Amino acid sequence: MRRKMAAGNWKMNGSVAGLDMISALASAHSDSGCDIVICPPAHLLMSAAKRAGTGPVAVGAQDCHASDKGAHTGDIAAPMIAETGAAYVITGHSERRETYGETDAAVRDKSAAAQGCGLVPIVCIGESLEQREAGEALPVIRAQLENSVPEGSTGATLVVAYEPIWAIGTGKIPTLDQIAEVHTALRADLVARFGPEGDKIRLLYGGSVKPGNAADIFGTKDVDGALVGGASLTADDFSPIIAALTAS
Repeated sequence: MRRKMAAGNWKMNGSVAGLDMISALASAHSDSGCDIVICPPAHLLMSAAKRAGTGPVAVGAQDCHASDKGAHTGDIAAPMIAETGAAYVITGHSERRETYGETDAAVRDKSAAAQGCGLVPIVCIGESLEQREAGEALPVIRAQLENSVPEGSTGATLVVAYEPIWAIGTGKIPTLDQIAEVHTALRADLVARFGPEGDKIRLLYGGSVKPGNAADIFGTKDVDGALVGGASLTADDFSPIIAALTAS
């Protein structure tokens, strides 16, 4: 049985004062039965990890470099992230792929670097609206999965997040049948590649997940949780999503 996960991507939002929500979530979901992860901006990682302590809320970064050190101004290496007390790192988010031109190979290298120092990468994949409307969604997503995920990944060292680009922050989401179709295909590919471990790798859905639609999404086959954007910025919004996941 795969353990469920609710991960929040704060993107370029948040403050030290906003970290109070970690205590609120820990109190409200001390025995939720699912993993709760907050991914704040890099300057908050150490403070967030200290707030989280050994409680039910874990901390993750939003990106890492593939190298462990070097002349890479403005970047942060996976070992540096691990030193903050974080346990996860998001790799391959569509905003990184589009804005910075990150390729599948770059995402794979970053993810491998994360795994190499004990971090668990949350590898993001997803299609554009144009690709969806052209009937290319599944081939695009499956190619991203194949080329972005490091060899030797296991259920303990990898999380995959399907985020259709056109649903991120737009309020639009695929139909439940469309989500199920993608997650079923991803599961089949993971099992074909990694054998029994492929069935242990968690598949999250991301893209305009909110308290009002969370229960339906979490009731969909092979959806093991969510990577949540804007609705993860406050405990009032994120907590009902965690509760819906716990109840699913």
